[in-house]
Amino acid sequence: MRHPHRRVSSCLFPLLLFVAVLTAPAGAQRISYHRVEQGTVEQRLKTAPATNPEREPKLHQLFEGAGCAGEALTEAAVKGAKSPNLICTLRGESDSIIVVGAHFDKVAAGEGVVDNWSGASLLPSLFESLQGEPRRHTFIFIGFTDEEKGLVGSEAYAKRLTREERSKIRAMVNMDSLGLSPTKVWLSHADKKLAEALNQVAFTMKLPLTYVNVEQVGSSDSESFAKRKIPSLTIHSVTQETFPILHSAKDQLSAIHLDDYYATYRLVAVYLAYLDQTLPTGKEEPAAAQKQTPTPSPR
Repeated sequence: MRHPHRRVSSCLFPLLLFVAVLTAPAGAQRISYHRVEQGTVEQRLKTAPATNPEREPKLHQLFEGAGCAGEALTEAAVKGAKSPNLICTLRGESDSIIVVGAHFDKVAAGEGVVDNWSGASLLPSLFESLQGEPRRHTFIFIGFTDEEKGLVGSEAYAKRLTREERSKIRAMVNMDSLGLSPTKVWLSHADKKLAEALNQVAFTMKLPLTYVNVEQVGSSDSESFAKRKIPSLTIHSVTQETFPILHSAKDQLSAIHLDDYYATYRLVAVYLAYLDQTLPTGKEEPAAAQKQTPTPSPR
C-alpha cells in the first residue's frame, strides 16, 4: 500500500470503520472452485524474498508451481521500473475479463511480507482455485511492479489499454496488505455492485467482512483502473491499530494472523468464482443470477 508520506502519525489520519448490515438473499447458486490447502497458501506467503529484484522471479516460480506456465505466463516491461509486471492468464469462454491484481514490491523498511507479499503470493493460489473448470470470463492475474513508487506498474498496464480493451473488463479486484486482521474492503472507493457481491459471499460463507476506508492514509493499484471507469475494489486488512506496521520494521511474517489470512483467501476464491457466474460477459445479462445466494462447492 502506497503512503503519501513515508512516515505519518495514524492519529492524524483516522480510518473510518463501517460494519456491513447483511441480509440473506433468496435463492441459491452453486459455486464450484478448488480449495487450496491452508499449508500451501501459508508456504507461498513464507517465501517472501528480502529484496525487490528477487520478488518477480519468485512470483513467477509460484505461478508455475500452481499450473500457470508457458504462454499463459508473460512479463510486461514497465518504463522506468527494474522489474516487469507479471501476467498470468486463465482463458474463459468469452473475452470479457476479470482482473485480479496485487503489487509485489516493498519499501526498504521491514520484510514487506504484509505490504505486499501477502497479496502477491495469493495470486497463484487464486489461479489454482479457478483453473480446471470452464469459466465464463477470462481471468487476468497481475503482479504489479513499483506500486510503492506511485502505482507505477498498474498505471502502466491501465494506460496501455485501448477503449475496446477497457470496455471488456467487468471487474478489477485488488489485494493489498492482508492478514493483519479479518478481511476488510475499501468501501468508499469500491464499485457498489462489486462490494454488494462481496457482502453476499461473506454472509453465505459466514466469514467476517468489515469496511475500512484508507484514502486518507494511502492508495493502491485499484485506483489506476477506477479512474478509467473500470469497476474496481480493494481488499485489505488494515485498521487504525495495525496501520503503523506498514512501511516499518514490524512488517514481517509474525505480524500476520495466519487463520485470518487463510479466511481471506477462501473468501476471495469464492468471490471470484461468484463474479464469474454473475457478471455479464457481453453475450447475455444474467440479472437473475445476481439475486441468488452463492453456495460454495469446493472440489
